[in-house]
Amino acid sequence: MTLMGKKFGINRRHFIAGATAGLAAPAILTRTRAYAADPVIRIGHVSPRTGPLAGFAEADEFVLAGIEKALAGGVENNNKSYKIEIISKDSQSNPNRAAEVASELILSDEVDILVGASTPDTTNPISDQAELNEVPCITTDCPWQPYFFGRNGDPAQGFDYTYHFFWGLEDVIKAFLALWEEAGAARKVGGLFPNDADGNAWGDDQRGFPPALIGSGFELTDPGRYQPLTDDFSTQISAFKEAGCEIVTGNMIPPDFATFWSQSAQQGFQPKVVTIGKALLFPSVIESLGDRGDGLTSEIWWTPDHPFSSSLTGESARQLADGYVAASGRPWTQPIGFKHALFEVTTDVIRRTADLDDPNSILEAIQATDLPTVVGHVNWGFGPVKNVSKTPLVAGQWQKGANGMELVITSNHSAPEIPTTGKLKLLS
Repeated sequence: MTLMGKKFGINRRHFIAGATAGLAAPAILTRTRAYAADPVIRIGHVSPRTGPLAGFAEADEFVLAGIEKALAGGVENNNKSYKIEIISKDSQSNPNRAAEVASELILSDEVDILVGASTPDTTNPISDQAELNEVPCITTDCPWQPYFFGRNGDPAQGFDYTYHFFWGLEDVIKAFLALWEEAGAARKVGGLFPNDADGNAWGDDQRGFPPALIGSGFELTDPGRYQPLTDDFSTQISAFKEAGCEIVTGNMIPPDFATFWSQSAQQGFQPKVVTIGKALLFPSVIESLGDRGDGLTSEIWWTPDHPFSSSLTGESARQLADGYVAASGRPWTQPIGFKHALFEVTTDVIRRTADLDDPNSILEAIQATDLPTVVGHVNWGFGPVKNVSKTPLVAGQWQKGANGMELVITSNHSAPEIPTTGKLKLLS
């Protein structure tokens, strides 16, 4: 941004929207909101409501309704009340569509802050649009390496306008290794990594699972990247059977795992532990697998048993999850906590910003965030890179209980403050 832009709070979005007006346009816009009876702050929100990633957005309507209720009276900033308008758009689980709607939110809706969640297919394209148009942006629900390095981030420089909170590959690797150590299965692992941003990060020879597994005495069989939505996993299954793999891991979208798991049964492949990121997060996926969902394992970002509360509503993790179950009649789902926390952080930023008409002032408030949320503490002052704040991660297993399949925490080595709720059992 130019020095002139920094002085007057002008950003590229305003130049694009009304470049012919020169410096007068931003000054008029600033004066209009500052002295309006009911000034409005617009938050643009992007998530995959439809498509193969829709499980991540299953609770969006519930979360947004709760946030709108909590903010109905406005947000106080510098002794003035600001109305909050949330404009939510569907990425359709498509990164190109995510970029398109993010651009609409920035250039047409003129949002003040952009937020988004759910895998690099959403977080990365909307963050790139925010960086390009110089609009503050906060994202979550994506391991930080695919978010940061997937956007060609340089740790020495970072990004200017885009900030993210979640856990990283180092955390999920530790959680999975601890879970497998408890299982006692043979240390031969089959890897399922798709040819997408997540899969390429998880299977990366330097930052992903391969070096960590080798360094911990596990033997990895990686047949190579497969194309998402493939209908044939015979090559992978044959390789795993030949290598004697008793553990299978990877990062998959739900339809791909369903195909793999069905074909594994048909081809007589019976691993003792199956620990898959992304696909096994959701109760709806486990329900669709029937009895073959019992005993599958995954990373766990958030549960009703997490010992955290909302800074915005005061609700505990348990109360937030129970509220969703009561409102929807559906089991709670992990993204609920992070979708809620996304607006906790954004509201806190709005309250603390010195000048809400200056994007640089909003950025300063984001950078100074030090907030306990329903998913843990968010603070961008501790890295691992400039634009990332890490949240805790544990691991666990889907087990058949009195009320159907229940997700229990079986391993908490990386986050002992989060209690375990069950013991791991082998698949076969």
